[in-house]
Amino acid sequence: MEAHNGLSARIVEEAGFKGIWGSGLSISAALGVRDNNEASWTQVLEVLEFMSDATTVPILMDGDTGFGNFNNMRRLVRKLEQRGVGGVAIEDKLFPKTNSFIGEGQPLADIEEFSGKIKAGKDSQSDDDFCIIARVEALIAGWGMAEALKRAEAYRQAGADAILIHSKKSVADEILTFTKEWAGRSPLVIVPTTYAGTPTQTFRDAGISLMIWANHNLRSIIGAMRETTRHIFEAESVAALEGNIPSVKDVFAIQNSQELKEAEDRYLPKPVDNGQGLILAASRGGALEHFTKDQPKSMLDIRGRPLLRRLVDTMRNGGVRDVCVVRGYRKDAIDFPDIRTVDNDRYEETGEAFSLAQADLPESGALTVAYGDILFSPSVVEKLNASPHDVTLVVDADYGKNPTHGDGRQVDLVGVSRPHGVDFLTDEEDAPATVTALGDAAGDAENKGEWIGLVRFSQAGTAALRQAIEGAGADGSLEKARIPDLLARLREQGIEIGVVYISGGWLDVDDAFDLAAARNFV
Repeated sequence: MEAHNGLSARIVEEAGFKGIWGSGLSISAALGVRDNNEASWTQVLEVLEFMSDATTVPILMDGDTGFGNFNNMRRLVRKLEQRGVGGVAIEDKLFPKTNSFIGEGQPLADIEEFSGKIKAGKDSQSDDDFCIIARVEALIAGWGMAEALKRAEAYRQAGADAILIHSKKSVADEILTFTKEWAGRSPLVIVPTTYAGTPTQTFRDAGISLMIWANHNLRSIIGAMRETTRHIFEAESVAALEGNIPSVKDVFAIQNSQELKEAEDRYLPKPVDNGQGLILAASRGGALEHFTKDQPKSMLDIRGRPLLRRLVDTMRNGGVRDVCVVRGYRKDAIDFPDIRTVDNDRYEETGEAFSLAQADLPESGALTVAYGDILFSPSVVEKLNASPHDVTLVVDADYGKNPTHGDGRQVDLVGVSRPHGVDFLTDEEDAPATVTALGDAAGDAENKGEWIGLVRFSQAGTAALRQAIEGAGADGSLEKARIPDLLARLREQGIEIGVVYISGGWLDVDDAFDLAAARNFV
């Protein structure tokens, strides 16, 4: 059965055919050129390589006239064998070839020259199973039965593995007469395009070895594509087509996408699963009203990308790939196809803890929670993921000695069990730092830093967080609570909170100055 690319070749094998005809007419038409050797033999060879890679049954190439003299034939055979093509059929016409169904009385190649081409091809093959089929065009060209038999015998003696006897009559009389006269001297191949009304069994009974259905896949897709394209152009819609054409899943199946998935499982390193991420992005941003009329501050542009998009990508680059965003103000502006969302529709009257409580906290695996207005490096997430604690904060040791930023804003101070940057000659650096105080109490701590708005909970830590949320809900404090308030409840439960130190290298976006700094930060 004819095929003209990897897709059609796979369909032919899928249907059950034992071999594939790499049709010159079909391949050239699929390339948008004429069947007159306008496509070079290397271009045709590239198509055949895709066909061979896509299938397991033999491919017989339509080799036209051999693309030149005996020397071209030798090289063609070697290149076909390298690509796993099973054989080539060459026709005794002149280069450049003209399709057999165009015109009348085409000139034919010299018998001796064509026989030499067959011999050269056979001498060049290294695979004993590779076949060279000689296509006799004498009947097509009107040279008569005697000439056809004469040429076929010469080609057989030159080493051709089979003879393809061609006819363009509407009945099979010529073919059956030739077959009778040939008397089984070597296998015969036919192409019943014009005499398709003759039953296949007639050819079996006559002793013909192989039939080629030469161009029917190409012709059928031309009709189907014309109809589909016309319909879409006129209707300006595909709605009426979807139930009548193969699905995209069918395309994936023909492409053998499942094999790639299985290969990825075998050969690619397993992606690190560092649990889920939750980004709290419900607020508008009080000091950014000029910029947030139509969008929350998490969607402000940071050098061509929204702040939230950068934050999500940073978490994913750090191994936290399943990210959910809590929306609130102008929630319709947060609409990414690859990000899950939940909503805090009471964002104006509630705080961060209430936003966090709107999400379904994972029953298994870790949870990383981030404010929706911060920027930091993926390496921070990687450090956080390596923490042995059930709850771990990222703390900036370089926040300054004053518990406020330069513009007077209060920071989330935490007291820490040891300072950042312990002498590397001691083993104290290996001892994990832990939180000793939160909120106002942290101001009096000997060692302190600023929590940047990024915290990781292990599976056990997430379970404890869920209890803290339930407790705050029960006593009526959840609606106004901040995340540090929940962390304080965890410490009251006896949970040790670990610390990952950084020294600068992050930014929160609270006002226009921060926004300008963020655009330089990235």
